[in-house]
Amino acid sequence: MKSFTLTEALITISIFLILILAISSFVLFFYKSQSYSWQQSLAISEAKRGIETMVKEIREAREGENGAYPIEYAGDKEFIFYSDVDGDGKTERVRYFLGEIETKTLTSECQTSVKGGSCSVSFTNFLSGNLISATLKVSVDGDLGASTEYVEIFADGQKLSNLCESGCSKCLGFWQGTQTFDVFNLAKDNSISLLAQASSKVDPACPYAFKVKFELTFTQEVQTTQLKRGIIKATGSPPTYPKDQEKVSIITSYVRNTPPIFEYFDANGNKIEDYPARLQNTKVMKVFLVVNVDPNRPPQDYQILSFVQLRNLKNQ
Repeated sequence: MKSFTLTEALITISIFLILILAISSFVLFFYKSQSYSWQQSLAISEAKRGIETMVKEIREAREGENGAYPIEYAGDKEFIFYSDVDGDGKTERVRYFLGEIETKTLTSECQTSVKGGSCSVSFTNFLSGNLISATLKVSVDGDLGASTEYVEIFADGQKLSNLCESGCSKCLGFWQGTQTFDVFNLAKDNSISLLAQASSKVDPACPYAFKVKFELTFTQEVQTTQLKRGIIKATGSPPTYPKDQEKVSIITSYVRNTPPIFEYFDANGNKIEDYPARLQNTKVMKVFLVVNVDPNRPPQDYQILSFVQLRNLKNQ
């Protein structure tokens, strides 16, 4: 019986290991490919079911229990309306939206020890989504005990108000003269510069002349890949829809829309761009989703498109 030499044995083992490695790599590649395809298929099926539910509920949009018009908000990626979604004869407030609503507060302080001096701060690059609202709360302290001792507040060069022209005291050691301003139009460019300017009678008696605190509070919608559905049931008499009682569920987690999810059309089929007109004139809606588990891998995005007529608005 012929035996293997050591060299032959090593070559045989090496070939065997190469074959095992090649087969393992192929199996792993096949598994990953099939796993992705399976995940994509599940995501598409999930999105289709969500669209079917959405279209059914939008079609039956009607007046709220509180008398609200059937459409409350008509955005590109958020739609709020009223419909009986559970068949109990009562109208729920329904919200479909892509993303999350978040509120943040940024705080910054400055001070000056110069008579009649000024100080400034700025907030920049604070937005990561679409701005919904922005307010600025301003408080001061310092040599502010007389009517001629006050602080002028400016935002992006625009004067907002005078603080402490009355009702303030000298060097209290805590914030006073607080006022709050709506600064949505100034903050929507993702930057706001603030200046506090003392009147000529404000002296460094505290020992600073004055110090000021700026608190910028803003609410924004940050886009995610999750299309969500929020439901609020009417409560009380007269009926209301408490927003803190909204129950949110995920319709699908892999939405990749750059174009709008919702588009709005009037009775003649004309697309409605003007926002107020969307609320009043919408008769037909287009719902469009782009779904992909991983946009960096094939297959390409899967698109789902549906049109829905709002029955109860057809003749209005």
